[in-house]
Amino acid sequence: MRDTTAERELLEREMLAKPVSSLQYMLRQLSKTYHFLPELAVDGVFGERTLEAVMRFQREAGLPVTGTVDQATWNAIRNCWMNQRAKDSYSRATRMFPSEGIQVNEGDTKEYLIVPQTMFNILARHFEGITPCDADGCNGPASAGNIRWLQKAAGLPETGCLDSATWDALSHLYEIFIVQDTDCQPEFTGGWG
Repeated sequence: MRDTTAERELLEREMLAKPVSSLQYMLRQLSKTYHFLPELAVDGVFGERTLEAVMRFQREAGLPVTGTVDQATWNAIRNCWMNQRAKDSYSRATRMFPSEGIQVNEGDTKEYLIVPQTMFNILARHFEGITPCDADGCNGPASAGNIRWLQKAAGLPETGCLDSATWDALSHLYEIFIVQDTDCQPEFTGGWG
């Protein structure tokens, strides 16, 4: 899996927007490899199970076992999760979007563009700046505008052209905010933990 600095920065911003859900998601993924971690529900609530998982992770990572997610704990969990992700991947993004070097320029029509257009339509419920548009496979003005919005957020060149780097950023955003989203996510009001 390719992981550029811009993609890492976008991922970090996404995770900080919903830190408890992101923490639970990372710990849940890590529990598949590290069986000392309990499998968590991604519900956005820092409850007993999340506290237990944090403390178990801190113990195994040689960090002070406080149950508080300070910057050192956050970084250790994130780095461990990113390393696991890199080992486990032939990423979903790569399988869904055509091979490296393929681009869908503004005005182009490609049937596989219907998938990212649908993803943008769903993400529009969560982000200002994304405009719902027809999922018709045509990279028209609204679709290209959504692509530019994402490219700007990800620190990519704002071309309006869907390429593999933009698709990877869209996939990460969708996975964090939609795939792992639940119906019961109260607004986060605390700090790191």
